[in-house]
Amino acid sequence: SGDSACAIPPQTLPSWVVEVIEAYAAAIAKRLDVRGLINVQFAVAGTTVYVIEANPRASRTVPFVAKATGVPLAKIATRVMLGATLADLRAEGLLQPPIGGHVSVKEAVLPFSRFPQVDPALGPEMRSTGEVMGIADTFGKAFYKAELAAGTILPESGTVFLSLADPDKPAGLVVAQRMQALGLGIVATVGTAEYLARFDVEVDQVLDKVQDVHTKGAGVTAVDLIAAGEISFVVNTPRGRIGRTDGAHIRKAASLHRVACVTTVDAALAAAEGLAERDGVLLGVRPLQEYHATGTTA
Repeated sequence: SGDSACAIPPQTLPSWVVEVIEAYAAAIAKRLDVRGLINVQFAVAGTTVYVIEANPRASRTVPFVAKATGVPLAKIATRVMLGATLADLRAEGLLQPPIGGHVSVKEAVLPFSRFPQVDPALGPEMRSTGEVMGIADTFGKAFYKAELAAGTILPESGTVFLSLADPDKPAGLVVAQRMQALGLGIVATVGTAEYLARFDVEVDQVLDKVQDVHTKGAGVTAVDLIAAGEISFVVNTPRGRIGRTDGAHIRKAASLHRVACVTTVDAALAAAEGLAERDGVLLGVRPLQEYHATGTTA
């Protein structure tokens, strides 16, 4: 979870899932007789909500949640551990309902720009070295701000490279359509280009795989175009050992040449939404205190 981007309020969870999560978290906390904070991780598959683990401690996400909602979680938890009740804190005015009316996005800061020879594909180990957040009235603008703060420059012009694993191709089609609607060019590997063509999305250039060029010679690859400064955004979703082996060259090249790169189709969709809402819009800056005082956005 430390390497993840997340949003408050949730953007992809149905309301009934949120209710189930809240009920499970409350039941676990009461059964464990928790005093203070508890960190519960969930996974949702279809219509089933799974509990991965529950830790009776603070999570690194607590500061983000507190800033996003205006609820001083650390202060409240400390008072509870010292003997205060939630009723006491409500009476004092310290515990108030979360402030709404805006979307907050937390993004992980990853160190790959300092280690360009390391494959930036994420795994089970946590690699982030910090976190940032963006706030706006919509998810797209909040995501764009968070990416900007994390050092990821989403392209407003240029060419997008797509290399998608088979399970990601349907969502990748939406990414390609949205990017083209924004005036961005599309280049892709053979398999991705053939899939897009089935839905009347033509790419500007079909690129060879890196490994094929290494063994057969000739051909133009994404690595070549990235090195030449002709790619402004990379979407590469690795699946299995083969995808990671070939895609590693592409992702390393993007890191070396400081080209924005995402490795999940969800991140690509969020980037497309952020670019669409950013298009021609001047981003504003407001202190957190204004959000917490009014619960409104600008």
